[in-house]
Amino acid sequence: MVGTMASIMSSTVVNVAIPDMSQHFTLGQERAQWVTSGFMAAMTVSMLTTPWLLARYGYRATYSGCMWLLLVGGVAGGLANHYPLVLAARVAEGLAAGVVQPIPAIIILRAFEPSEQGRASGIFGMGVVLAPALGPSIGGILVDWFGWRSIFFMVVPFCLVSLWLARKLIPTTAPGGADANRAGAALDWRGLLLATAGTLCLLNGLVELQGGTPLVATTLLMSAVALLLVFIWLARRMLHAHRHAHGPEPLMNLSLFADRRFAMGSLVAFIYGVALFGSTYLLPVYMQMGLQLSPSVVGTVLLPSGLVLAISIAAVGRLADRQPTHRLVSIGLVLLAASFALMVTIRLEQATRIIPLLVIWAIVGRIGLGFILPSLNIGAMRGLGPAHIPQGASVINFLRMLGGAAGVSLCGIFLEWRLAAHGAPLDASPTTPARIAAFDETFLMLAGICALAVLAALRLRPPTPPVPPPPERQTGQA
Repeated sequence: MVGTMASIMSSTVVNVAIPDMSQHFTLGQERAQWVTSGFMAAMTVSMLTTPWLLARYGYRATYSGCMWLLLVGGVAGGLANHYPLVLAARVAEGLAAGVVQPIPAIIILRAFEPSEQGRASGIFGMGVVLAPALGPSIGGILVDWFGWRSIFFMVVPFCLVSLWLARKLIPTTAPGGADANRAGAALDWRGLLLATAGTLCLLNGLVELQGGTPLVATTLLMSAVALLLVFIWLARRMLHAHRHAHGPEPLMNLSLFADRRFAMGSLVAFIYGVALFGSTYLLPVYMQMGLQLSPSVVGTVLLPSGLVLAISIAAVGRLADRQPTHRLVSIGLVLLAASFALMVTIRLEQATRIIPLLVIWAIVGRIGLGFILPSLNIGAMRGLGPAHIPQGASVINFLRMLGGAAGVSLCGIFLEWRLAAHGAPLDASPTTPARIAAFDETFLMLAGICALAVLAALRLRPPTPPVPPPPERQTGQA
């Protein structure tokens, strides 16, 4: 939990320092934004290497190595005098954060009995959610007092504590209790390169759709699709060779998707990433550009919902041990969809109701997240064999992050389209009902995406065991 808090804090808190950093290095907004984009791209791709690293080096060496990399990246970024060094430090932090993200789900499924896994996941989630809730607030104070460099040093105490705890608590074995095999199968480098190139093409293509040229955007997105098809072909071929000749395992084991619960859980994770990250981008823009609220008011509005999320995760974690996954995840998605759809009830002419309604609808959405977070990973992977749990955890986290990256761009593209359709650009002032209508339509789009995810969530229901035929009656002879 401490290590994941460090990795999440390093991903979210740097956004506070981007204006000061871009001024220090005299950068444009687009180049400065690569501090965030480079981190996200590195984190998304490196998640797929976690199963191989755990099998080859074991839990403790993999985890400690990531914490050292995060620590060095934080210190190097804080001391760097050139922007390329800052960017390299952020990429290093992203690589470490990506490998760490799937490890908690693997450990929870290994270290706890099924009757305790939900509660453990809830306690873990409560701690992790506090990092993005408190990080930007602490980061803003640090930037004001000590400058942008202090942001990079925030991860240092978390990394040092997690390294000390790792020596005391984390086993040196690989998943399953076997010894780590340093001479094991090689990493699927071709799959990793294809996944990296495909992810970069997808992310840059979506960015080009927002503010670039249609030709470049189309070329990048078509390249992403082509690389995905080659990646799937290579993974299938390697899986066949691995089964028959004990060759290296592919970066993504596609046979996992044969399990219906895992396939539906992966689909829910992707759509959930779209809705979660998309709304995280959309809500502050809506409140500042649409409702003309100040940044301090926006922070005040969102703070109660962050605290409610931490409490609801812990409470639902206990329910997850007794209630079926499909029910909890479906309830969460319905609440999330409702929180987006209810945003259309906020009207400019009812000024006294704006803040209370924003707080209430944000809390409804965060309660929905509280139902989803502790349940989804565990429920999706309960049907997998023990040997496939590391692969399953890395795939679900990868798809969630990929959905998140796509969600931010999707919201931006859809919002620009609707603003243009209503003739209400964001740079015009003051705000108008037409601009609010464009935001309302974007929120309704997110609500529709969540409603679609409910259909997949209902398929997380465990398969019903076949009913045995009634015993044949014995007829005796007279």
